[in-house]
This record gives sequence, structure tokens and C-alpha cells, in this order.
Amino acid sequence: METLLPQTYLIGITGLLVIVAILVGRQLLRVRNDEVKLVKLEKGGASASKNAAELYELASVQLRKRLYPQATTTLKKALKQITGEPDEAKALIENALGFALAAQEDFEAAVSHYRNALKAKSDYPVALNNLAYAKQRLSKEDESLKLYEEVLAIDPRNKTATKQLQKLKVKGQDKQESPENNLGF
Repeated sequence: METLLPQTYLIGITGLLVIVAILVGRQLLRVRNDEVKLVKLEKGGASASKNAAELYELASVQLRKRLYPQATTTLKKALKQITGEPDEAKALIENALGFALAAQEDFEAAVSHYRNALKAKSDYPVALNNLAYAKQRLSKEDESLKLYEEVLAIDPRNKTATKQLQKLKVKGQDKQESPENNLGF
């Protein structure tokens, strides 16, 4: 009976270490694949390409690697090269550019690109979520609230919109209940 406890403990720790090793290994493989893909695209001349799809692919890798200024430049090039592509492609590029700008804390410019993405594809929940977030960061909670509600009208199971909408509603209730708004005359 006494030997069962140490064995259980060792099995538990071994199991935990195996799980951690698998998670770390997966992350290392993802990072390595992004590195290889980035080098391959850069050596293949994707940054000088006139193909919007190649530029978008390069920018996607740059975004995953958090190279936001480089991704911004690449996505701007892709927008200039986007001729004959479907509106959905333009929406993807505009949304990604907005994301890159938002990551650099340029929310005004990001809002502009998110709107352009929505002009290209009006029922694009990711762009709507991103636009709502940018508006939220610009302290325009009322607009943000409406945008999250639009997202839920398009995609009722959208977790991001649901979570952010709840946060905004709680924040709105807190504002209404604060003593500053209640002068008590």
C-alpha cells in the first residue's frame, strides 16, 4: 500500500512532462515552419513580386512572426497589385493590413482599412470584430457595442463578439452606477 503513492506520483509527473513536451514540440515546429517559409518566400523574391497572393502569403508569415512594420509594407504592396482578384481577396488583405496597424497602436488607420475590408465583403465577421475592437480602443464604446451586435447577427456563435459584448455591457452598467453620474441632489 505504501509503494502505491510514490508510483502514482511518478506516473502523474511523467504524464505531465509528456504533455508539456508535446506542447513545446508543437510550438517549436510551428515556429520552425514559419521561419523556413519566411526564408523561402524572401529568397524566392516574394517581397518584390507583383502577385498579390504571394505578397499576402509573405505578409501572413510576417504577421505570425509579429513583424508588423514589414507586414504593413508588404500588405500595402499587395493592395497596389490586386487587380482582377475577387472582392474577398481584397477584404482579406485590407483586414490583415488593419490588424498590422492595430498591432502597432495605429487604431485610426486600422479603422479605415477594416472599413475598406467591409466595403469589399460586407458580411465579414472577422473584420467587424476587428473594427469593433479598434473602436473600443479609441474609446468609442457605443459604436463598438453596435458592431459586436452586427457580428452576432451574422454569426450568432461568435465567441469573440459575445465575450466583448458582455464586457462592454458590464462596463456600461458600471458607468451608470458610478457616484460621479449620480449627483444626488
